[in-house]
Amino acid sequence: MPRDPLIGLVGKPSSGKSTTLNSLTDASSKVGNFPFTTIDPQRAVGYLQIDCACARFNKQEHCKPNYGSCKNGKRSVPIELLDVAGLVPGAHEGRGLGNKFLDDLRHADALVHVVDVSGTTDAEGKATRGYDPSEDIVWLRGEIVRWVLGNLMDKWGSIRRRHIATKSNAVDTLQGQFSGYGATSTIVARFLDKMGLKSALETWDNDTVEAVVNAFIDEKFPTVIALNKIDHPDADKNIAKIAKKQDPQSIVLCSAITEVFLRKLAKQGYVRYEEGSEFVDTREDLIADGDPDGGGLKELDEKLKQRIENMKDMVLYRFGSTGVVEVLSRAAKLLGLVPVFPVRHIHSFGSGAAGNTTVFRDCVLVGKNSTVRDAARKIMGDVPIAYIEGAGGVRVAEDEIVEVGKNDILSFKVGRA
Repeated sequence: MPRDPLIGLVGKPSSGKSTTLNSLTDASSKVGNFPFTTIDPQRAVGYLQIDCACARFNKQEHCKPNYGSCKNGKRSVPIELLDVAGLVPGAHEGRGLGNKFLDDLRHADALVHVVDVSGTTDAEGKATRGYDPSEDIVWLRGEIVRWVLGNLMDKWGSIRRRHIATKSNAVDTLQGQFSGYGATSTIVARFLDKMGLKSALETWDNDTVEAVVNAFIDEKFPTVIALNKIDHPDADKNIAKIAKKQDPQSIVLCSAITEVFLRKLAKQGYVRYEEGSEFVDTREDLIADGDPDGGGLKELDEKLKQRIENMKDMVLYRFGSTGVVEVLSRAAKLLGLVPVFPVRHIHSFGSGAAGNTTVFRDCVLVGKNSTVRDAARKIMGDVPIAYIEGAGGVRVAEDEIVEVGKNDILSFKVGRA
C-alpha cells in the first residue's frame, strides 16, 4: 500500500534546524489524533497549507476536517516530518553522527536543508563570523553523493559481472542496488530517461557511474534550501551569493525563531497572528482600527513592542512572511504532491449520515502522476471496489491521473465490480 510522504529536515548543528522543526509542528491547526500509523521520537507532524476543495463549491463554512484545519478555504493538512541526525563534514566516513544521519536519510522522500545564512556558524556549527554558508549546501550534497557512490563502487565489479551474466537491463540492476535507499524501478527509470545515456551499463566508466549517482540523488531526494536567520545583518550578501548558484525554486528565505516567537505571543494573548501571515496585530493596532476592546489582547510592555516592531520591519514587511509555512509548500511542490478528498456522498461532499452538512472531512496526499487506482489503494487499502465516482457523480476510470481540480474528489463504492 502506498505510504505517506515523509519530509526529512537536515542541517548542521546550530543552523536552526530544531527551531525550524518546532515552527513547522507547533501550529494552531492541531486537531484530534493523526492519521499516521507510526510516529516515533524522530518523527513529528507538520502542517502543509493547501487550497481546499471547499472553496471551489463555496462550502467553506461547512468544511470541518478530521485532521488539521480549514480557514476560508486554506487548509492545513498533516504531513510527516523526519528529524534527521545532525551532520558535520566527513559523515560518509562515520564522523560525528554520520552513520545515523545517512541511515535516517534513506527513509525521506524529500529534504529540507536548513542553512544558517547569517554565516555566524562554521561547518561544524561552532560560533564564528564571516563563514560562507554556500559551502554548507555543497558539502551536504557531497556527503550524500559520496555515501551512495562509495557503497556502489565497492562492489561495482561484481554488479557488472552479474548484470552481464543475467542479461539484465540497467533499470533492474540499478533498482537492486538503490532499493536500500528507498528507490523504486519507477524512480530509476525516470532519472535514467532524463540522463539520456546511450551506452550499455557494462561499459560505464567511473565518471559515468558518478553521474548516475548524482542523477539518482536529484530524483530520490529533491531538496528545499531553507535559508534561515534572514534577519541577521550579514544575511543579504550570503543570500545573493547562494541565489546565483542554486535553482530559485529550491530556495526559501525564512526566520524560524521569528515564527516561533510570534506564535508564542499569539497563544499568550498578546498579539493576533496566524502562521505564515504577513501581518501581526497588537492591542494598539486593533484599537486604532476601531476596536475599542483591542480584540481582547493583553497590553505589551515597551520592550515587547519594540521587538515586535523590529520583526515587522526586518522580516514580515521585508520578506512578506517568516517563510516557514512556505518551506513545506515548496517541498510538496518539488514532490508534486496532490491533495485528494475522499467523500462518501459525491453530490453533497459529505462523509457522515444523510443530513449532515459537514463536507470534505478527509484529505490525503498522493504523489505526482498517481492514478485513481493508486489513490484508492492508499485510502481504501485492499477493500474491493465496484466503481469510483468523481465530482458531479461521473464515473472515473482507475487508470486516470489525479491532478488538482481533476479526479481529486472521489467517492469509492465498495463491492465487486
